[in-house]
Amino acid sequence: MFRLVAALVCAGLTAGALAGSASAVPATPAAGTEEIVNGDFSGGATAPWWWTANNPASVVDGRLCADVPGGTTNPWDAIIGQNDLPLAAGETYALTYTASATVPVTVTTNVQQAAEPYTQYFTSADQLTSEPRTFAETFTAKTDDDAAQLAFQIGGSDEAYTFCVDDVSLTGGAETPPYDPDTGSPVRVNQVGYLPDGAKKGVYVTDSTEPVAWSLKDARGTQRASGRTTPLGVDASSGQNVQSFDFSGVTAPGDGYTVTIGGDTSEPFAIGSDVYAELRKDALQYFYVERSGIEIRGDLVGSAWARPAGHLNVAPNTGDNGVTCVAAQPCGYTLNAAGGWYDAGDQGKYVVNGGIATAQLLSEYERTLTAPGASKAALGDGSLRVPERGNGVPDILDEARWELRFLMSMQVPQGQALAGMAHHKLHDAQWTALPTQPTADDQPRELHPPSTAATLNLAAAAAQGARLFRKYDPAFADKLLASARSAYRAAVAHPAVYAPASDSTGGGAYNDNNVTDEFYWAAAELYLTTGESSYRSAVLGSPLWGEGEDVFPQGGFSWGSTAALGALDLATVRGGLTRTQLAEVRGEVTQAADRYAADAADAAYGMPYAPEGGHWVWGSNSQVLNNAVVLATAADLTGRQKYRNAVLGAVDYVLGNNPMNQSYVTGFGERSTQNQHNRIYANQLDPDLAHPIAGSLAGGPDDSLEDPKAEQKLAGCVGAMCYIDDIESYSTNELAINWNAPLSWVASYVDDLGGAGTRDWHGGHGPRG
Repeated sequence: MFRLVAALVCAGLTAGALAGSASAVPATPAAGTEEIVNGDFSGGATAPWWWTANNPASVVDGRLCADVPGGTTNPWDAIIGQNDLPLAAGETYALTYTASATVPVTVTTNVQQAAEPYTQYFTSADQLTSEPRTFAETFTAKTDDDAAQLAFQIGGSDEAYTFCVDDVSLTGGAETPPYDPDTGSPVRVNQVGYLPDGAKKGVYVTDSTEPVAWSLKDARGTQRASGRTTPLGVDASSGQNVQSFDFSGVTAPGDGYTVTIGGDTSEPFAIGSDVYAELRKDALQYFYVERSGIEIRGDLVGSAWARPAGHLNVAPNTGDNGVTCVAAQPCGYTLNAAGGWYDAGDQGKYVVNGGIATAQLLSEYERTLTAPGASKAALGDGSLRVPERGNGVPDILDEARWELRFLMSMQVPQGQALAGMAHHKLHDAQWTALPTQPTADDQPRELHPPSTAATLNLAAAAAQGARLFRKYDPAFADKLLASARSAYRAAVAHPAVYAPASDSTGGGAYNDNNVTDEFYWAAAELYLTTGESSYRSAVLGSPLWGEGEDVFPQGGFSWGSTAALGALDLATVRGGLTRTQLAEVRGEVTQAADRYAADAADAAYGMPYAPEGGHWVWGSNSQVLNNAVVLATAADLTGRQKYRNAVLGAVDYVLGNNPMNQSYVTGFGERSTQNQHNRIYANQLDPDLAHPIAGSLAGGPDDSLEDPKAEQKLAGCVGAMCYIDDIESYSTNELAINWNAPLSWVASYVDDLGGAGTRDWHGGHGPRG
């Protein structure tokens, strides 16, 4: 989960690498002024266009054409561009161009700063063929720039080809197209299905304010239920006028149900006790294909997702098994930090994000030891398609072990300054291109300085892992506990070592200057694992003890707000708290669940998420699901139906009953996300690559529009409508380990509600796709 910084595209190009350049700097442009010079290449002139030395260009039949070499790695390895383009803040520009390529390729078109940090005002991934195609786009400049750059980044192809462009135009005074996403049918449902005994609700988007008739039909078209909708008015999360319908009384299992209102019909869905069985497995299976440093086997997940091991010092990789610190802050040692999970759309590995993701997988398993009705078999050995299946250890623990080893490998060695602390992150020196396979990553890999937050993430996750691995691998449990203890001691000795927000080149910063929550979480896990009074005192002495709304924030806990992880385990895992103390922490859980359940009841779409100020944040889907984790835990503790219903509302929302009519989980539902921001599985940019594997969760609506694609396409959106299924929209459509972790946890819970423990489990299903 990160903010993609614009790639370095033309810094330091020598005069021999360029052909022509305008020297005059135009004044602030007037609306409608043509900013491109020689956009139609009349008379055969090329100035002021320039190009990199490896793709010489000339005018051919009235178009500027360049011979692009094969075998380049990144889009910016070959460029045609024009500099000195004036942009005015707040002005909307129309950019048009016609382009072709002699082989099918995807090129990147950027309007950006012409020098570091190369901030993008506009970016587009353009799919070209031999037939000329005209592109017409608009964007709004966020800042003044009297010398911006238009760059056609045409590198990154294995094959040599000829690129041609013509009729290039950039003019101000353009009209921003109205925001009008394709949301399909106005009848919204959970596109996967509903449990027989669970709540079954949907939403109808309509201008009408009067109730209308709805009809539920089975796959044969036979009506099974009917009723009238309930008008709800304008939904604050979307700006839509909506009505609701409820068919909870229908319990007959079946596939292909639909709801029809007037001439509109919903996407099909199922009713059944096993509707979440595949989601449970696939949401967890996601972590295997995100593993670093290991071959991803096609016989386990299907050939489309198979790939060689990356980042193991096999050229062009510099590798993760001998990494030293960034040059600006040298450390004089190297670490073998191979393995772990790639974090998100990039191929960085972050201790703070790995910590919460690992903890939620461990808690998903630990719930089977503490909660009534939880299925151990559904998470047992042989339930996943991983290389370790059949080793006598639950597969979910095998998956968590892959990341736990990485987390421990990030500790500063004994004898060094800050010994026992954990390095904050490991990633590339510079951002890599979309797409880039792990084996093709030629950027140096670097350790970034230790932080207190990372150290406490290690302490918490390793301590929890130690108690869960004790039964299966005592030696590994001992190693985990020793690492957790030393990390906690180091954090106490260095309580305010923070990762800077500015450290965001080549990877996300993950800065966090408040680690009170991490101290509480780590002390809680160490106490539950060891029972030692020092950790108990740290828990009870924390300023967060008894402060429920700080532990369980309104918008949901996250990598930067982790106290809830400790409180949830204190409330459910047997420890030495007094009866009064246990009642207090359980009361915090249920009080938070009461708030989230009330939010779900008030929401037209039934999701337990009412962010402060109505502001939908980056990764909002994970926030919805983290609130569902709290609700499910409260349901386990109390048996109250209102908590279960709110969890099901969260699942309904993620799987299609939402303002976008979008299932945010790949492969689940008729309108499921396919193009999450990811460097490995990038079919939208390269048809030879796969889409993300089934079970991959998109980040979801983010109304801050924090990437150029969102700025360009989503201007004017409201809250939960601020989403686009586009690989370039990293702020709305990235995938990440800390988003799939709560999806996996919640999918496990709702599958248990359907009776997973009573079904015959035969292990994982065959490859999908």
